[in-house]
Amino acid sequence: MNADEIDLPGPLAEVTEAFERYETALVTNDVAVLDETFHVDARTIRYGIGENLYGHAEIAAYRAARPSTRLERTLERTSITTYGTEFGTAMTLFRRSEGKIGRQSQTWAKIDGAWRVVAAHVSVIDDPETP
Repeated sequence: MNADEIDLPGPLAEVTEAFERYETALVTNDVAVLDETFHVDARTIRYGIGENLYGHAEIAAYRAARPSTRLERTLERTSITTYGTEFGTAMTLFRRSEGKIGRQSQTWAKIDGAWRVVAAHVSVIDDPETP
């Protein structure tokens, strides 16, 4: 890949739209969209704050069972990058509670014409800016 294939306007807009759709589904608990966002495959992985999920079935089961309240959050420093026309990453910081900062990373791949998350990681740490 050449450097001029990073952040091509079309793929960047597509991944940004897919990321924003996912974020809306996350805070509104739209489980159908959340399930659709992740690639249906046993190799899809999501490491969460308190869970390690291997395969779409485990991820979907987690989504179906998680609480549907207090999902609001604010995003900071979101960085979406695409590499060529079929691969991208989305990284963001998020806040839900005072003194903590969450980190979310997603690996996106265009599979059968649709952007899907193939790997994700979510973690929370003490906010380094909180005294």
